[in-house]
Amino acid sequence: MCVLLVGTIAYKVASEQPAPRIPSMANPGAAGAAGAAVDPAASAGPAPDISRLTPRERFDRLFNRIMGAAEEQDTAQVLRFTPMALGAYAQLDSFDADARYHAAVLHLQAGNAAAAAALADTILAETPGHLFGYVVRGTSAQLRNDPATLAQSRRDFLARFAAESAAARPEYAEHAPVIEEFKREAS
Repeated sequence: MCVLLVGTIAYKVASEQPAPRIPSMANPGAAGAAGAAVDPAASAGPAPDISRLTPRERFDRLFNRIMGAAEEQDTAQVLRFTPMALGAYAQLDSFDADARYHAAVLHLQAGNAAAAAALADTILAETPGHLFGYVVRGTSAQLRNDPATLAQSRRDFLARFAAESAAARPEYAEHAPVIEEFKREAS
């Protein structure tokens, strides 16, 4: 389901919209009527003031906003806030597997499978066997139409699943549906 959602969003973004522009901090609101042109520079009102948040809080807030917009199929907001969220990610003073996973999801939905694959490699280099590394690597391979890497990612995921599940990492609990879906597809 997650792979399907990310794939659908990436396809819609890549096929229906021009290359994303670096947005201002304005809130574009929901996309207009179906087929109507959406001006990403148009503002439906000011965005909330995030200047007092920590870099991680800014990144998390932007990520959650984008995921909410993606679930509502609001590609205008996805396009508008993805560059901002990736900019917030670049400003983090420390990176954990959860932040890297979130950045990878943003890259995947923007159609940048190579950047997502690089983050998967980083997750696995930092924490060998981390399930997010295999999920991102496999999803990226699927979007790149790379069946060999997808199959290897699934095998590696299944081989590490029991031990990693026993590690009871907090990020696994937060993203349990994604992990379970990848496991189901891998089995």
